[in-house]
Amino acid sequence: MSYAIVFYVTRVVNFATGQVMMAAIMVTTALSMKNLPISLSIIIGISTSIILSLIIYFIGVRPVQRLDRFSFAWLVSTMGIGIVIESIAAVIWGVGSEPFPQLLNGKTFAFLGGRLTAQQAMCFLVAIFIVAAYEVLRRKTLFGKLGMAISSDPEIASTIGGNVKGYAIFAFAISGLLVGVAGVLVGPTSFADAYLGGTFGISGFVALMIGGIESPVGAMFGGFTLGILESFAVTYINAQSASWFPFVIVLLVLLLAPDGIFTSGKAIKKNFRKILSNTKVAA
Repeated sequence: MSYAIVFYVTRVVNFATGQVMMAAIMVTTALSMKNLPISLSIIIGISTSIILSLIIYFIGVRPVQRLDRFSFAWLVSTMGIGIVIESIAAVIWGVGSEPFPQLLNGKTFAFLGGRLTAQQAMCFLVAIFIVAAYEVLRRKTLFGKLGMAISSDPEIASTIGGNVKGYAIFAFAISGLLVGVAGVLVGPTSFADAYLGGTFGISGFVALMIGGIESPVGAMFGGFTLGILESFAVTYINAQSASWFPFVIVLLVLLLAPDGIFTSGKAIKKNFRKILSNTKVAA
């Protein structure tokens, strides 16, 4: 959703998103290890991700958009800033891994014949709440409707009083908030490592492609879909499949549903028939 909200408003894919999430995890972990209360550590960690996202906008996105709004220079600039964030984190905290503080004490309960941890359940509930809040803001408020207008045509929206720059800043701030929250939710099930941003960044981008690059709600369902498919791959192929399986999913999505799997079924069937016909011609 962090990827999707930024793209929805600015038409930019922030490829430093994973590193921003890593920063929230590392800051929270480092502060909690210094015996700072976990709640205060989380607040500072999430605040760090918000600040970093705004820095990315003002340094890596806004300058290149002012030069040429239709260029893809932001692709290189956001990737570069992501590498810088990762390198700084490695210098500060080293290349080793540290355990993220447990939030719910590892509690589990039965669910559909299996075991679900309280941490996993909280991830689902928070994700659903965020999607619901986003849809209410987007569809039911003037602020959200102006945001939709700006995402469709920023030039025309600005002529009717839409603050294009203000909405872009807001989108990046919300993006930082979301990845900060994601880091806090995922951290207890993973670890704190200066290089984990790339892994989570790829997973988030694949989820975005599955759900639809212009659909924050689709991105959330894309994340659920990717998680389920990866679990099947690990179970029925091997543990290493988790590293390459997402790229197979992206390839299939690009072939069958370039706009995401939540597009109409007719579009997917049409693309599938086109692939079959091209294969027959080639044969």
